[in-house]
Amino acid sequence: MPSTHTDWINSPLAVVEEMFAASQNSPNSGWEAKVVEFFKEQLKEKDAHISVPSLNDVPLHYLKPNSLVKFRCLIQDMFDPEFYMGVYETVDASTKANVLRCGKYKDVTECGVDLNSSNTVTAERQTFYCVPVPGENPCYASSSQARVVPSTSYVPSRQKRSYEDDDDDMDTQPQKQREPQSGPHSLIEQQGNSDCKRQETEAPSTQTASASHIDLNFPLPGEKGPSCLVKVYEDWESFKLNDTLEVYGILSVSPALSALADEKDASSSVLDPTESMETAEEQRVHSPPASLVPRLHMLYAKPLQHNNPLLPSFSLTDNSAFLSSTLSEMATIRAELLTYFTHVLLGDSLAAEYLILHLISSVYTRRDILPLGKFTLNLSGCPTVASYTERLYQIIQQLVPSSYYLGMSLQNMNQMRLVPKKDYVANRLVSGALQLARNTSLFLDETKLEQGQLDTTGVRNVTALGNLISWQKVDYDFNYHQMEFPCNINVLVVSEGRSLLPSDSQVHVQSHVAPPHMEEYLSSIHMHSPTSSQLNKLRIYLCVARLLDYSISDEVTKSVEDDFVDMRKDDPQSISAEDLHKMLVVARLLSLSLGQTSLSRDTWLKAKHIEAQRRSRMEQHKCVNGNEP
Repeated sequence: MPSTHTDWINSPLAVVEEMFAASQNSPNSGWEAKVVEFFKEQLKEKDAHISVPSLNDVPLHYLKPNSLVKFRCLIQDMFDPEFYMGVYETVDASTKANVLRCGKYKDVTECGVDLNSSNTVTAERQTFYCVPVPGENPCYASSSQARVVPSTSYVPSRQKRSYEDDDDDMDTQPQKQREPQSGPHSLIEQQGNSDCKRQETEAPSTQTASASHIDLNFPLPGEKGPSCLVKVYEDWESFKLNDTLEVYGILSVSPALSALADEKDASSSVLDPTESMETAEEQRVHSPPASLVPRLHMLYAKPLQHNNPLLPSFSLTDNSAFLSSTLSEMATIRAELLTYFTHVLLGDSLAAEYLILHLISSVYTRRDILPLGKFTLNLSGCPTVASYTERLYQIIQQLVPSSYYLGMSLQNMNQMRLVPKKDYVANRLVSGALQLARNTSLFLDETKLEQGQLDTTGVRNVTALGNLISWQKVDYDFNYHQMEFPCNINVLVVSEGRSLLPSDSQVHVQSHVAPPHMEEYLSSIHMHSPTSSQLNKLRIYLCVARLLDYSISDEVTKSVEDDFVDMRKDDPQSISAEDLHKMLVVARLLSLSLGQTSLSRDTWLKAKHIEAQRRSRMEQHKCVNGNEP
């Protein structure tokens, strides 16, 4: 380990080169593993990770090239492996002496490479195309532990070269500066608390202009933040598409990368096409300007269980003090959240109960093809006045780390690309709106439905939403076949009548507000919003409840079985095995919502009670409205 090198954040390559040089005297030193171990150990130091600048928070032009940075991201695509010069020799121009160099964690070799050297070592690395976590809510992103002040030792320079001429024919999707879109996203930016507003430094004007000519392949429209080509050197088989990671690596934004891409473009028009393995379109997608899509050479990557910066980044069980403190307050916080949701849901405390259970649900395992733990909720009976559903989404958006509002209008269903599709010409996966990180809250607004005809795309999109809800999977389109990708997405469907989509539970909202007062009531909802500190408590509560382990003792299992037998005795048609499964899911979520990691008799009885209330209400609604359930 290099004991003399202290500036490991600003000059990580110096650490690498020092260890590489030391290894020349000891060929079997395992210097590459020692490099990774060194940075892991440094990051374990108290608050060390906070000192590392984040690509998510600090504009790219303020970050020092070749410094250590971190990036909270989703793996959107995986490119083919590439070869690079892991070790090479250069010839000193003045002394003519040969010097052995390390090419790892770099994009460009140094001048004077001896191409005939027998010491050259060709190595392989993988490239991931990574994007910021889709739908990450501003109130979480802006509070990510600590805002790093850009390095004072590096003077940012504006881009001297414009890429506008290079990228005229590429799809348009701006990177940083994008007009606020209409609907809930723009409303929350206007009405949200001040702690939810991201304070970003403006990017250089040339970078903004160039970004408008490049498709950064974000899954969701209107997304902000940089995409990044992450170079992976070890164990890339352990990563999967759609994994969420926090990557620590060496930032590379060398202008030479763009110059090389230009040379490729120019040479591809004059060389024999058979001599090039890549098409021109593939070159443009895989080698975008580094000023817009920086390269990040991975030293260490941490899979994220969650992207809530208010929680410890490591396992809850490894932080017993935090867990114990949170569990002791969970019943109280739950009561506060129930009161708040009851007000938001027009005085309906039963709907509020089920909304809490929905928000803490998560697929915890799969039995064959059946995902266990999912709890898609359909809130029917939602008012269509005063943008009620949009207001409800804004409230949920403030409470969860990642979310997306999808108004199910005929235009959206017929025109949006929900399912990712493989583009074989550019050799990339074109993203879709259902390429989301685990535990993203997907809010489907069926009140936007109108009369009209779904075309082929619309039918395909509705089918994809149904498969997502039922099986927690999305079938990606690879033209000649479909490939199944499992997911873990919380789907909330709001509708006037029963949803046309499947759900695990339906609750018809029973409004306690008279229609003439509805507009006034909805306009006053924001007056009852929690304070900033209360919001943080609610955010921690929802995330911790989802992450808790859960079990059922043999004694309680026997009690549940006896109850089921007794209920069947009274009326065999009144309850089925499927109904029992639903009650057990509700009981599990109810226990976790109270901070209990095992099912108690009292919680089981309460789960039975609220399920009976829900079923009774649905039967009453069915009688009033005919065949509608």
